[in-house]
Amino acid sequence: MTTQLLIIWHSRTGAALQMARAAAAGAQAVADELGAGGRFDLQVRPADTVRTENLLAADGYLFAAPENLAALSGAMKECLDRTYYQVLDRINGRPYGAVITAGSDGEGARRQLERICTGWRLKAIAPALIVPMQAQTPEAILAPKTVPGEWLARGEELGGTLAALLL
Repeated sequence: MTTQLLIIWHSRTGAALQMARAAAAGAQAVADELGAGGRFDLQVRPADTVRTENLLAADGYLFAAPENLAALSGAMKECLDRTYYQVLDRINGRPYGAVITAGSDGEGARRQLERICTGWRLKAIAPALIVPMQAQTPEAILAPKTVPGEWLARGEELGGTLAALLL
């Protein structure tokens, strides 16, 4: 039997994608360490490509997105809006983790994502990881981002924790 972890990401300036990749690396490292081999299927998908069948096939999830204007990015929210009712009551109890990249506090996006996951009856495996990118000017907000190594390490740990729980 194969266990699948689905990492769904949206990123306009690169930070959330870097965190999704770090989580994927951590998940794969743990799967390799546990000798999961072909029993572990890691899917890393942009939010705009995620379909109902992807959510139903997964045993656990990691969501990685930026906070935009105190809310989840539009593309991540659209993904969740588009699939919400098709999987409602069909994915109850599955574990999830979340990464929010933010110019400041990220709390609006965290609360929004947690409400959606509560509606799906998912189980958070850890508090949402909020990565403060400290972008406060229009130029800084729109500029490509480089996530500091200590935050990437936290993303790897979150992905590894999800993989360990699933396996």
